[in-house]
Amino acid sequence: MLSVKERRKQGKELRRKVGRNQHADWSSKQGRNDPVATIVAANSDRLQFLIPIKMGRMAAGPFAFFRGAAPLMAADLATLPVTGLEMQICGDAHVRNLGAYAAPEGHLLFDINDFDETITGPWEWDLKRLATSLVLAGRDAHEGNSVCRDSVEEMVCSYRTSMNRFAAMTVCDLARVEIRRGERGTPVHAVLQKASRVTPIETLKKLAVAGPRTSHRFHDTPPVLRHVDAKTRSQIVGALPEYLKTISPSHRWILHAYEPVDVAFKVVGTGSVGTRDYVVLFFGRGVQDPLILQVKEELPSCYAPYLRRPAKHEGRRVAEGQQRMQTVADPFLGYTTIDGRDFLVRQLSDHKASIDLANLRGTALLEYAVVCGELLAKGHARTGHPNAIAGYCGNSNQLDKAIARFAKAYADQTEKDFHAFKKAIASRRVRAVFGK
Repeated sequence: MLSVKERRKQGKELRRKVGRNQHADWSSKQGRNDPVATIVAANSDRLQFLIPIKMGRMAAGPFAFFRGAAPLMAADLATLPVTGLEMQICGDAHVRNLGAYAAPEGHLLFDINDFDETITGPWEWDLKRLATSLVLAGRDAHEGNSVCRDSVEEMVCSYRTSMNRFAAMTVCDLARVEIRRGERGTPVHAVLQKASRVTPIETLKKLAVAGPRTSHRFHDTPPVLRHVDAKTRSQIVGALPEYLKTISPSHRWILHAYEPVDVAFKVVGTGSVGTRDYVVLFFGRGVQDPLILQVKEELPSCYAPYLRRPAKHEGRRVAEGQQRMQTVADPFLGYTTIDGRDFLVRQLSDHKASIDLANLRGTALLEYAVVCGELLAKGHARTGHPNAIAGYCGNSNQLDKAIARFAKAYADQTEKDFHAFKKAIASRRVRAVFGK
């Protein structure tokens, strides 16, 4: 076991392997795969009739394209030098994958809340993807390069200083850290306010047809939401007992008190479109006591080919990665297997909300960047060696400026790839359906 001083020294010495300025480097290297071909290949194990919807959602703009192009950035990041320090990474760290959700005790939390790509890997990959997302989000809100650059520098500075703070804590104290920056007038406060309105009853009103308990059913609005056939329904409900074994006994009894009454297929997000995703409607003590669980197929992390760490169960990979990085996780978070495929199970939209990009203007973008850096540092510190990372990052702004240069360069690359993607749609090389 290394001492705190030795860990910091270890991190500092890694600068000889990869200097902090080297993190600024990005150029489209000769031999880089065609971005459109990479995106098409990433869809091979998905439901093909839904892929045009995913392509249409990605075509909405550079940020939307970035959200759906995590496999493309994973391939690019894998070509860059890394320090060798690894921990649980979110894998898809971007500004809209941080948000609010309800803790079991009822209060609202703000944290990273999407872990489909989570894996043990280089911390730099999360930092660079989050930084690039700030630039693209700023551009989406019509901010100039200087504000976008400043937001990245603020985020990395927050990451560094927060990592130093977390490194000084005991493990037990770090395990209890919650980031509370929801003061009125801040971007986080706006998200918390939005989340407070996303109750199970409100979600039920949006997704289901009102009626007595025996006739309450999900809407049929294909292809986005539609009922499944009897065989699929039986498979999903039949997989729930296996799922129950993966959650805490302290919450298992709660689910035993709910009865499943309906099952539907639901298209969600951008990057997840094409996976098998189901929603199950339960009622406890009448129609005013609904519970909706999402049963979501999990494919291998887009980073898995470059890290050579296959998971035994992809749903378990996501559930455990989320539990490791979040201070408080969904108590109903678990996993199961259906027809040989791996699934994650969680609550659907229980006080969940994320940032509206239109709100990230000027000082709001900078304020949000600070929270982003702090949250990412917390997740990494919980699962890695915070003193080693802090030793590497140092106290100067050298890393801040390097990551800011990378983020601008990769945001430029993303916009070039987006235009190539749009051309592929125009030439019918890629089929896209819009407005779904």
